[in-house]
Amino acid sequence: MERKPLLPKPAAAKVSGYLSQYAPQKAVYMKINFVNADHVHVLVDLPTRLCIEEMVQLFKGSSSHWINESNLLPYKFAWGRGYGVFSVSHSGVGEVAKYIAIK
Repeated sequence: MERKPLLPKPAAAKVSGYLSQYAPQKAVYMKINFVNADHVHVLVDLPTRLCIEEMVQLFKGSSSHWINESNLLPYKFAWGRGYGVFSVSHSGVGEVAKYIAIK
């Protein structure tokens, strides 16, 4: 999979804010997120009613729609296919949050 840096910093910051506001609407507790130019890191507490695939689909679909509706970019935006997921024990949450925060 090829990553292209499509989100300039100002747009990435707005997408980060959008994700933070969107997550509670779907009853997803998002501890932290960081939107890079070419990918996103999020640390969430996945509700039992959602599978990982559904949650990723919600976040990617909603945010790409919002990016395009908001005209954040001078071109049509879509996230790339695929995603990576890692489970974290309660004792590791702080370490992962710290890793995401310094990205």
